[in-house]
This record gives sequence, C-alpha cells and structure tokens, in this order.
Amino acid sequence: MLKWIDTKQLRLGMFVCELGGSWVDHPFWRNKFLLKTREELALIRDAGIARVRIDIGKGLDIVAVAPAAAVVAVPTPEPAKTAVAQVRMDEELARAARICTRGKEAVMSMFQEVRMGNAIDVVDIAPLVEEIASSMARHPHALLSLARLKTQDDYTYLHSVAVCALMIALARQLQLDDALTRSAGLAGLLHDMGKATSPLEILNKPGKLTEAEFAVMRQHPEAGHAMLLEARGTDSIALDVCLHHHEKIDGSGYPHRLSGDQISLFAKMGAVCDVYDAVTSERPYNKGWDPSEALRRMAEWRGHFDPAIFQAFVKSLGIYPIGSLVRLESGRLAVVIEQGKKSLTTPIVKVFFSTKAKCHLMPKLLDLSKSNCDDKIVARESAETWGLVNLDELWGGVTPAAT
Repeated sequence: MLKWIDTKQLRLGMFVCELGGSWVDHPFWRNKFLLKTREELALIRDAGIARVRIDIGKGLDIVAVAPAAAVVAVPTPEPAKTAVAQVRMDEELARAARICTRGKEAVMSMFQEVRMGNAIDVVDIAPLVEEIASSMARHPHALLSLARLKTQDDYTYLHSVAVCALMIALARQLQLDDALTRSAGLAGLLHDMGKATSPLEILNKPGKLTEAEFAVMRQHPEAGHAMLLEARGTDSIALDVCLHHHEKIDGSGYPHRLSGDQISLFAKMGAVCDVYDAVTSERPYNKGWDPSEALRRMAEWRGHFDPAIFQAFVKSLGIYPIGSLVRLESGRLAVVIEQGKKSLTTPIVKVFFSTKAKCHLMPKLLDLSKSNCDDKIVARESAETWGLVNLDELWGGVTPAAT
C-alpha cells in the first residue's frame, strides 16, 4: 500500500517510493529506496521536501500517535498535462547544467551496479528522462549544447545523457506523442548499457582500438540487451534500440546485419543520435568535429542512415547547430549561439574574429534574422584553419541581448 506522508513522519526502515517536488531538486538520483541511515534522512529533510510517498508493503509504516493521524492513502494519479513555458537559453543553461551533472551521476551508478553483478531498475531513472524532456521543452537547445561539452573522462556517461536528449528532440521533430517521445529518451539513456561489461582498459584506452579490441566492443549491444531483459521497467523500445543502434540501412552494421525496413524507426533514430554525439565529442584518440561539419559529413555516408530520419534530425538541430563555426559575408567569423525562430539559416551568432585583419574582435551577439541585419552566413569554417581553440567558451557565456 502506498501512502503520502509528511517528511517529519519519516523514520529509518521506511521504503521511499517517491519524493515530492522536482527530481533535479532533491539529493537522490533514485526515487525508490529503503531508508537505512540517518544521513539519508537528514538529506531529505535538508532538501526542503515537504512530502514523500512510502510503500508499507516493503518497509515500515508510520507510528500512529492519535486516531486521527494526518496521513492519507492516495491512489497513483495520472500526471496532469500542463504546458511548459519556454524561456531564453541563458535562463535554462544553469538548470540544464544541473540536469547533466545529475544525469551523469545516475548513469555512473547504473554502470557500477552492473559491474558489481547487480540488476538495474529502469524505473529509477524515469524521473531523469522527464527532467531532460522538460528542460528541452523550456528551451530545445540549452541541454543539448551542454551535453556535447564532455571531457574524455566522463564521455561514456554523458554520452548516454546526450543521446537521450537527442532522441527526445528527434522524436518531437517526427511528431511522436508524449509517451513514445519519453520511451525514445529512455532508450537513448540506456542504449550503451552493454559497455558496462566491457573491460575498462579497452573502454578507456587513450588511442585507437585494435581489431581484436574492437571485436570485444562490438559485443556491447547484445550484452546490453541481455542485461535490460533482466531489468525492471524496461520497455520494448529500449530493448530494440540497445540491440540495434549500430545497424545500418545497407546491411553492413552489427550485430545482426539488418537492412532497410528490417530496422525499426527507433533503432534508426538511435543510430543517428549515437553517431552524431560520438563524432562531435572529444575522445582520447579523436578531436570532436564541429557540429555543422559533422552533419555535412554524415550526410555523405551513403547507406548508413535512413535519409528521412537523418533529414528530420538535421531539422531538430538546425543546419548550423549551436557551437558551429561560420564565416559571414562581412568576412567575420562567428560561433552559432542559438537557433533563429524564423529560419534554419538565420541563427543568433557571436562574432569574434576578422578574417581580413586576421585578428580577434570584441565578441558581439548578432541576430541574423532581424530585418536590420546586413550580414549573413556564407560558409562553414574549420577552427584549425584559423588556429582557433576553445570555441565552446564563446557560447558558454551567452548574454540575452543580440543586435
């Protein structure tokens, strides 16, 4: 039986199955756990959580202090559908950063559970998917942009968070309903769980893998699929994407060499999202590609992706994704800061370099969609060509005003 109780009534030995308030605002990445220590009890109370729901079938009930105890058993209601108010990117970045941090911790915990031989509970990470979806509803690019900024050490874990966000963005572009969109996000979060069984010396190798090492890594889809079959709360979409996100349209992928319509919609989505995040991220053996350059190169890989899915993916990110280096008609270089509301070709950019004078300029935001703007994008550029580094720092300090 489930009960909502006041936090003051919590005691050790109770089984907590839901914490009131937003998942990202409380100190536990899991929503369901047996309350074992006074430290956990203090964390809940110090977080300002007013109510929690307990399962008295799995833990202790409250101590009755009077016949009219102020505790009411309630059924599990369907969450109300409320519109999410959109905000500016600079307003969402801080919250998105917290979600990325908590998401990385959650994925690391799941990997650790697997390495210790324990089954994972997929139900525990549903709130994370919900928080990612809500962040992207408030602003579709803030979290996506932050999730791309990985160090080599946290790539494995933040990659899962990034693919979750990309899957949600793509599902919305494809106009899938809310339930399927969240299933797509969950699949993205779990797609690489099989890597938890990969030897760490291969997973973290600071160089290209040998053929033998790559053969070991190619086992992770099937390992992950077997693992998720044993997990509580896994759905068929997550199982499918985990097993088939490395299949290719021309049949040259793995593990089953599926082709064309043999590959499901969600596995096709997973293939695009997985590759895009991988090639735009810094790796021990490879510098991440510029986002716009990544889309250009991926478009040339005939037989790799479903063309319709790939085109929808491009639309979800924009022709010039955030972080892309572009050259303007004026000869200035700029980094894309935010997608334009009117057109995929007129984003907000931060101008910072003159190709004519070959020198840095005082950074300035420019909204290319405004009628009084007399500049436009004429080409993608490579940072290496101009000896530029740390371009991500330019958009990391987004300011709200753009001319």
